[in-house]
Amino acid sequence: MPSTPLPETKGPIRVAIVDDHRMVREGLVAMLRHHADRVAIVGEAGDMPAALEMIALERPDIVTLDIRLPGNSGLTACRAIRERFPNVAIVVLTVYEDEQYIVEAIRAGARGYLLKRVSDAALVDALEAVHRGDTVVDPALAPAYARTQGAGRKRAGSWPGGGAGLTRREGDVLACIVEGLANADIAQRLSISEETVKSHVKAILRKLGARDRAQVVGIALRERLVPAGPPPP
Repeated sequence: MPSTPLPETKGPIRVAIVDDHRMVREGLVAMLRHHADRVAIVGEAGDMPAALEMIALERPDIVTLDIRLPGNSGLTACRAIRERFPNVAIVVLTVYEDEQYIVEAIRAGARGYLLKRVSDAALVDALEAVHRGDTVVDPALAPAYARTQGAGRKRAGSWPGGGAGLTRREGDVLACIVEGLANADIAQRLSISEETVKSHVKAILRKLGARDRAQVVGIALRERLVPAGPPPP
């Protein structure tokens, strides 16, 4: 299920940008300016000390955070922000596609991990999803993250999604969704009809309280509902 949403705020989501490159910060400000009715930039910082000071002053709803900062890693900054400001959500926004960075960022308390090539519309959608309590991973990285999550987990007799009310077959379909497969491809892999796949997808959306497949992926990754290895035929 989605995690607890952030406290409701009136008006646009208050966002702060933490990145050591001034041009990146300016670019984000310019990009998000077109969505002023949904997102308001309330502060910027180029390193961890400045970020902590700025967050204490401005109290943003969400902080976008680069994985690399001068003097400290973004992961260290993420932990420090979460410890001092537990009501502030963090979305890592970086160029690094390393699977381990994704895992460590989520473990450090980040609610999202996006690549800097994300479009302005997709970024705003992701920020809104995080503000609602979802965990968001860049679609290009979701399969890799899912594999990493499953790698250390033994394949037990009980299905990981059982606690969320999923049947074993719904879990197999969920694993395919996380891989980014379309309904027709899922049907072929699992040797079931496409109509059956659609029925399973509807059940998964209902049971996980998700609106769409993108949110399903976020919930599956955060709650570790995807087993190690490919689903059985």
